[in-house]
Amino acid sequence: MGVHIGTAEAHGDLSLKVIRAGQRFPEPEWPSKALSLEEVDYFGCPQKHLPDKVNEWRNGNWKNLARGLRKIIPARALGIPHMYGQLFLSVFKADGEEIELGLASMRVVTTTGVRYICDDMNNNTGSADVTNFKFHGIGTGTNAEAVGNTALQTEITTQYQTDNTRPTGTQASATVGNDATYTTVGTITVDAAVANTEHGIFTQAATGGGTLLDRSQYSVVNLASGDSLQATYVFTLVAGG
Repeated sequence: MGVHIGTAEAHGDLSLKVIRAGQRFPEPEWPSKALSLEEVDYFGCPQKHLPDKVNEWRNGNWKNLARGLRKIIPARALGIPHMYGQLFLSVFKADGEEIELGLASMRVVTTTGVRYICDDMNNNTGSADVTNFKFHGIGTGTNAEAVGNTALQTEITTQYQTDNTRPTGTQASATVGNDATYTTVGTITVDAAVANTEHGIFTQAATGGGTLLDRSQYSVVNLASGDSLQATYVFTLVAGG
């Protein structure tokens, strides 16, 4: 009878993540491109692998997401050039919990927004500067978006961590195939409870003014004091003719 001698070696797996000095919130992993219908489903609809709270929110929010999608689909099918905003939301709770909600909206670029863009193309008419579209505002209004919106329905004020001041977002651009995107990521921390239901991109930090590029309305995201909402806004332009 033979004797078999084996050896066992200890082993482990190591994963590393770089945390920059002073960085609390990780960079988002949401796509900065025009989404396929399959990707809209993946990022905006309930999925088996997601937490129940995320799926419940996505299920309730579908009607808001669909408002923009039903207009984008025909434009794509006909090869019509078009533009729209894609808004992704993540929540960072004060206790450290991270909740990746996903794609919240594909609406709506405003009349004042496109006029501001054209004014900037016309040699900065009226001191227009599109690089100022980087300030993220949130509110509690529940009216559906409209192209005539010039502000959020009910923007918060003193609930911002810095009273009456919208956070400044990061900025990046990218091209994929026939589309181009401008992405700004803003982290909005509150110091009082907020039943958040709307988001907008503005040209100034101070509340009560600035040009509104895009307004999105979605199912309520309840924020407590110390919580943060990270909004990833992807301004999407698709070529065609």
